[in-house]
Amino acid sequence: MKVLISNDDGIYSEGIIALYDEIKKIADAVVVAPDRERSAAAHSLTLQYPLRVEKIRKSFYAVDGTPTDSVILGVKRIFKKKPPDIIVSGINKGPNLGDDITYSGTVAAALEGAIIGIPSFAISLAANDNFDFRPAAVFAAKLVGLVAKYGLPQGTLLNVNVPGKPLDEIHGTMITRQGKRVYGNAIVEKIDPRGKKYYWMGGNDISFLNEPGTDFNAIENGYISITPIKLDFTDYDALKGLKDWEI
Repeated sequence: MKVLISNDDGIYSEGIIALYDEIKKIADAVVVAPDRERSAAAHSLTLQYPLRVEKIRKSFYAVDGTPTDSVILGVKRIFKKKPPDIIVSGINKGPNLGDDITYSGTVAAALEGAIIGIPSFAISLAANDNFDFRPAAVFAAKLVGLVAKYGLPQGTLLNVNVPGKPLDEIHGTMITRQGKRVYGNAIVEKIDPRGKKYYWMGGNDISFLNEPGTDFNAIENGYISITPIKLDFTDYDALKGLKDWEI
């Protein structure tokens, strides 16, 4: 079994190294990831300049582009003859819960895998400090085996979040729906040395809606959250209503 690993925290991140160390025990794992942190890059694709790939050590390839670029180059150029069986993105340093998935480069890498037609999942460590990636890495390796056994529906990926706790303190897993985060509007305005204004996006969050069955609720109660996500963004309820409009 061949597994392509990517992320948005960069190829030197502790999370991706922990993920590789566990998955290589069960599969032929190759890392193709951005050469620097590309958090919140979402599903962006580089079209304005050429991309370079550098092999930094055995099975590790750095791309001077986005997570999406990395997955495409990994599938089309690093895995030349036979595409990987599974794509895993992570382990993200911090959660990707609720509306976070619209910004997340970690989720976007798995999204690109699903678009290509390869079973994919994103995995994040839901912690803000004292990052211990091993519990998430161990679970990711287990999930690789389950995905290989059962497969995923076409056009579906998994968004996985693991509590920032030791393995023996995690209560289990929950299959969840996407929750709702309540964002703040922290924008810091400063003046540069030339007297011109610049802005720093704070991106802080205030809270979330702790509703049963959501990814937030699972993490809050010490469970691993597994949320299936579909590529089809169509709102089928709205589709019916729009047909009644006199457009």
